[in-house]
Amino acid sequence: MTHHLSAGEAASGPYAVEVTPETAGWDHSALRVLRLPPGGAHTFDSGDSEWIVLPLSGGCTVAVADDFGRSTFELTGRADVFSGVSDFTYVPRDARTTLTSPGGGRFALTGARCTRRLPARYGPAPSVPVELRGTGNCSRQVNNFGAAGVFACDRLIAVEVITPGGNWSSFPPHKHDEHRPGEESVLEEIYYFEFAAHEGIPGLGYQRVTPSGRGRGTDVLAEVRDGDVVLIPDGWHGPSMAVPGHHMYYLNVMAGPDAERAWLIRDHPDHAWIRDTWPGRPVDPRLPLYTAPERPV
Repeated sequence: MTHHLSAGEAASGPYAVEVTPETAGWDHSALRVLRLPPGGAHTFDSGDSEWIVLPLSGGCTVAVADDFGRSTFELTGRADVFSGVSDFTYVPRDARTTLTSPGGGRFALTGARCTRRLPARYGPAPSVPVELRGTGNCSRQVNNFGAAGVFACDRLIAVEVITPGGNWSSFPPHKHDEHRPGEESVLEEIYYFEFAAHEGIPGLGYQRVTPSGRGRGTDVLAEVRDGDVVLIPDGWHGPSMAVPGHHMYYLNVMAGPDAERAWLIRDHPDHAWIRDTWPGRPVDPRLPLYTAPERPV
C-alpha cells in the first residue's frame, strides 16, 4: 500500500484528508481534516470511534448529541498551528456532532476505534502541557493535548509537534509495533504535516520510515509538504526533517490494540545513544515557539 499520501490524495467529500482504518488497512487510527467556509457547518456520526475536534485555524462551536443528552462547546481556536495552543473537544463514540464556524477555518478530527463510551468534554488551551524535547538541532516542541496520562480517552493518543527550520525530530528513530509490557506498545500512527511559509514560498520537509522486521516492512523516504500524510503501521520512524527557514508542524494520531493506553517506544539500537548527549546541552533558543495561555484568575 502507499504510506505517503500527498495533499489531496486522501481527500473525500467534505474532508481535505480522510484516513479511516479501512483506507489505511489497519484497525484503529483515523484522521479527518475539515475545511469550513465562513458560516459553514458540518455534521458527522462518531460511530464506533472516539474523536477529538482540534482547530488548526479558526474557531468553531461543537454540538454533541447522544442518548445521554446534548452538550455544546465553544472553541476559540487559533490563527494557525504556528501561532498558539488550541482548545479542543472530545467526542464520544455513538454520538452525532455538528461543527459550525462563523469565521470559517480548518479543523482536525483525530479518531480511534474504541469500546468504552466516555463523556463529551472540553479541553481548555491552558491545560495543554507544552514540552520541549531534545537539544540542539534535535530540539522540538510537543503540544501534548491528547497524550496518554494527560487527557482521558479509551484508545486515542494525539499530540502536535513543531520542529524549527533546519532541525530533526522523531529522532532517534523509534518504533512501537511490538507488545512488550512496560517497554513497548503496539500503535498505528498517522503523521499530518503543515509548514510555515517564508515570504510566500511554501516549506517542505522529509520523513523516513525503515523496516523493523515486524508487520509489513514499511519503508518510506518521502518529501512532505502542506497537507501531506504519512501512515506508519510498523517500522522505525524518524527522522522528520524540516528544511532550513521553514518551521515544520505535524499532528500525530495513534491507537492500538493493547489494553493499556500508553506511548511506549523502543529507540533504534544504532542511534539510541543520541539521547545520552542531550542532558546539560541547551535547547534550540527558538523554542518554545509559544506556550499555553495562562489560566484566567
